[in-house]
Amino acid sequence: MESASFHHDHALLEWQIELGATEAISDVPVNRYDVPAVVEKPKVAEAAAGGFVPMAKEDPVALAQQAASGASTLAELRAAMAAFEHCDLKKGARNLVFSDGIAGAPVMIIGNAPTRAEDQAGMPFVDKEGQLLDKMLGAIGMARAHAAAPVYITSILPWRPPQNRDPKPHEIAMMKPFLLRHIELAAPKVLVLAGNWACQALLEKRGVARLRGQWTQAAGLPALPMFHPSQLMRSPEYKRETWADLLSLKKRLQNG
Repeated sequence: MESASFHHDHALLEWQIELGATEAISDVPVNRYDVPAVVEKPKVAEAAAGGFVPMAKEDPVALAQQAASGASTLAELRAAMAAFEHCDLKKGARNLVFSDGIAGAPVMIIGNAPTRAEDQAGMPFVDKEGQLLDKMLGAIGMARAHAAAPVYITSILPWRPPQNRDPKPHEIAMMKPFLLRHIELAAPKVLVLAGNWACQALLEKRGVARLRGQWTQAAGLPALPMFHPSQLMRSPEYKRETWADLLSLKKRLQNG
């Protein structure tokens, strides 16, 4: 007479076959509750041999330095900036804002990040801010395209931040190699840092109200922090100090 356990075990076996178990794993029973004394950790080399290799994260600042250093002319630098795909600002901008004025001018004015109007025009210092800047320069006999006393103008970033928000530190750091190469290729005698963010990018300091009127060094050149025209439009009381800064700039150029 067959035992009841046989039929019970046979029924369990059939049930396991229906679930997909088609072969035995081992010829001897395995105690699943037995805990080994030492648990070996998987080796990295074995994981790599299996086809998984962690990807090294690219450094956008290093890539920007490489791209900027490869440019030997302003035209090449502009092309390198246009081809740079690691700054998210480019995705939301309409145009690359590179420069205006005459390259090689003794004065290079560096403004803050592009505004909506500058993004649309593809040039720095346009609209009412640009008109005020032109009046400021004209008061000391200078202009963007003045044959005898020209200026050259750019911004710390080539693309407009969304909704004209403030630039983020990593955005400034990422695009700074291009800015420094821009200064080298333009080869001005002096720099004018117009606004807080220009001071932050090249002096690593903010507070233009405290910094203005004092000549300093930036990118190896004499530099004069000055109020941005947009700030003068919001606070006309600063025009007196700005006039003093413009006269200081004129005197510096006259003295060589």
